[in-house]
Amino acid sequence: MPFANLPLRYVHERPRYLKLFLSQSIRPELGLDAWAIDQPGEAWHRHVTSAFASAGLPRAIHLPFDDLHPASEDPVALRAARIRLGSAVEIARIHDPVHLIGHPTLGHLPFEGSARRQHEAGVESWLEVLAAWGGDHPPLYLENTFDSDPVRLRDLVAEVAERAPGTVGICFDVGHWHTFSHGAAKKDLGFWLETLGAYIGHVHLHDNFGRDDDHLGIGAGAVPWDELLERMAAIGTRPTVTLEPHSEEDYAVSARYLAEHAERLGKVFSL
Repeated sequence: MPFANLPLRYVHERPRYLKLFLSQSIRPELGLDAWAIDQPGEAWHRHVTSAFASAGLPRAIHLPFDDLHPASEDPVALRAARIRLGSAVEIARIHDPVHLIGHPTLGHLPFEGSARRQHEAGVESWLEVLAAWGGDHPPLYLENTFDSDPVRLRDLVAEVAERAPGTVGICFDVGHWHTFSHGAAKKDLGFWLETLGAYIGHVHLHDNFGRDDDHLGIGAGAVPWDELLERMAAIGTRPTVTLEPHSEEDYAVSARYLAEHAERLGKVFSL
């Protein structure tokens, strides 16, 4: 069964989302932002996760990313990102997540040596996150967002995985590849998947037309789904899955796609 994205802010502001997930037995990938870390308090988080646990639904956590630059060359921005991620770990632990998602946010390269400095800063940031968890951490998957190519992400994950015990891998977001990385124009999905390869342990599935990050239901945009499935099958990692619609209607579209292609998808992903 796939996960579906659910910002914790939505749970507070629109309680019907909690009821929707519980009534349809949808596994949540709970999104932490600054509000969800600072405002509701531990008791509220324990109440929310208890509701899912009582329904037999595992939880995952998407760590905060807005305004955070854990690979920044600016020491002030870097320190702020590490403080925020550290506080996120404390809240995430309450939810007993089966996996964590993080955004490395590797930036543009304005100066000579920027790639090296960002790589080193990013590695240390994610090692700090894992050290803050302590002991056996759930799998940590770092997600492509605005990356111009997959090489820097792969190299970052490879070093974190080498230096940290436990599972560290990549969350491949096909919608981000298609729009932010100009995959719709470059048609370079093969290069991305060959480069990231066996590090892909989780995927985010949503659709768009290559212009905006629309988060449409699967098949409602122009993402090359047949090619994705063929190439992921060749890699053979069978990653876990989160659906990332931004509306109930788009969730229904994705759920229908999964039902209609269940046999084929089951050979590619761990559903």
